[in-house]
Amino acid sequence: MNMIASKAPSGEALAKLRAEAQATIRDLRDRIETLDNDSIDLILRSARSHYAWQDKSVPRELLEIIYDITAAGPTSMNSCPARFFFVETAEAKQRLAKSLKDKNIDKMMSAPVSVIIAHDVEFWKELPYLFPHEDRRPHFMHKPEHSEVTAFRNGTLQGAYFMIAARAVGLDVGAMSGFSNAIVDEEFFSGTSLKSNFLCNLGYADETALFQKLPRLPFDTACKFL
Repeated sequence: MNMIASKAPSGEALAKLRAEAQATIRDLRDRIETLDNDSIDLILRSARSHYAWQDKSVPRELLEIIYDITAAGPTSMNSCPARFFFVETAEAKQRLAKSLKDKNIDKMMSAPVSVIIAHDVEFWKELPYLFPHEDRRPHFMHKPEHSEVTAFRNGTLQGAYFMIAARAVGLDVGAMSGFSNAIVDEEFFSGTSLKSNFLCNLGYADETALFQKLPRLPFDTACKFL
């Protein structure tokens, strides 16, 4: 069901909202200029992808917090195409297992939560709510290829935000691409405008399954000044 269209503010109301937004950013920069090294280590630098999990449940309230953080991340035209499906029950996990390569089944089954990170190729139908000051639906209406590329790109961004948000609130993640998108889409999204992107196991990791961290490309190999 589509959200009700928002009425775009104008005049003094718009000026007030813009002033408040600018003040919020100034206040944020006054309070904190950068994350400390421990925080950066937690979310990226020393963080690891995990494959084994403690038998410890994840509160649904925490999943809602992770989504709220994720939803704050930028997407083009505030399109917010990602959709998150939290697979928790034994029945749902059996359905998801149909899509997995054999080596990934135990990883998924043992995780407290497995998340199907998907995107809605008809995300543009929500733009009157998400981007109320201008009707951008004609940019995507009757343009399925453009809509799908936009949904995939921005949904992938949101998937990355989701993983960082989960780490930031104390959970561990293990993203997976060793599965059949076609089987997931048939099993969970048949007859809808949703398409799966990737899977992400979520919970409290058993770090004894880790191996050494693999190398990353050095700056001079991956980066160029133009």
